[in-house]
Amino acid sequence: MKTLRNTFLGIMAISALYSCASSDKSEDKDKTIVKVKTYSPAQSSNEGFYLSGEVTAKQTATISTRMMGYVSKIHVKPGDRVAAGQLLVSISSDDILAKKAQVHAMIIEAEAAAKNAQRDYDRFKRLREQNSVSDKELENVALQNTSMDAKVQMARQQMNEVNAMLAYTNIRAPFSGIITQKMVDEGSMANPGMPILVLEQNGELQVVASVPENYIQYVKVGDAAKIELKSLGASIDGKVSELSPSAFRTGGQYSMKLSIDAKDKENIRSGMFVNILIPNKTGESIPSKIMLDKNSIVYRDQLTGVYVIDDQSQANLRWIRLGKTTGNQVEVLSGLSQNDKIVSKAEGKLYNGVKISVNNK
Repeated sequence: MKTLRNTFLGIMAISALYSCASSDKSEDKDKTIVKVKTYSPAQSSNEGFYLSGEVTAKQTATISTRMMGYVSKIHVKPGDRVAAGQLLVSISSDDILAKKAQVHAMIIEAEAAAKNAQRDYDRFKRLREQNSVSDKELENVALQNTSMDAKVQMARQQMNEVNAMLAYTNIRAPFSGIITQKMVDEGSMANPGMPILVLEQNGELQVVASVPENYIQYVKVGDAAKIELKSLGASIDGKVSELSPSAFRTGGQYSMKLSIDAKDKENIRSGMFVNILIPNKTGESIPSKIMLDKNSIVYRDQLTGVYVIDDQSQANLRWIRLGKTTGNQVEVLSGLSQNDKIVSKAEGKLYNGVKISVNNK
């Protein structure tokens, strides 16, 4: 009995020691502090400001139909150049063709009835001149003749309606250009308004961008701009061709378009992303742009971010959108403010919520 009691006490002691050790480890983990160096991302510059943009065609059309039916034939594919009026898509139209035949028969019937009514009117008119019929009888025949003429016009307008419907079963190019997208395949059911193809005007390119409200006062139509194409490693000249006067329902972003010289369009393709420099011609101080050191950027798949220090001295990963790269620095277009403290170097592993000790010495 004594031996059993001693064994029980030993087990209890070991359990207590293990519990204390685990508690100490948990407390050590909670008290983990990573020493870091930080910097402020804001830098002043009066050379101008940068925007992100995209190359687009000057004229783009999404090809669709007003008819419901099966897509019987798509006559083009992405990359094909088409001329204005060229047949692009054919949609099954057996039901409309049957309707057209019915309307055609209605026209023949109405025209025959109208001819007969016209003969009756001419005959009654001669008889009235001979006082063989009354004015009332002539009037009734005249009304019948007018009614038959109206039925002919009604039938012809129905034919116009059917022909208009048939036009949407054979869709043609509204302008010359290049097919860039195909959304459906042959045999698919087309619904009214459903996109089938995308057509872009051939050779006519522009750059579209949005200007934040704090920069809009420094941009005017006709201003020159520098456009950098990252994918081509090239820089070209541009000019502000359009500038929206309103940012209603766009979150304080003003739509802007830039024209490109024809000589610079050879290797440029629609959809390319660009950086745009709008030079400062006013001489006034332009708001600071936010720049980051490259070595402080964190890459996760297709996302980019940086660790910032919050009010509780903890690290938080903030996702950001990057702009132009200048030397070892990258412009931040969104996601940061000038007052954020960015981690530039850490002596341990960073993760969300880890305690931070700042040492910028």
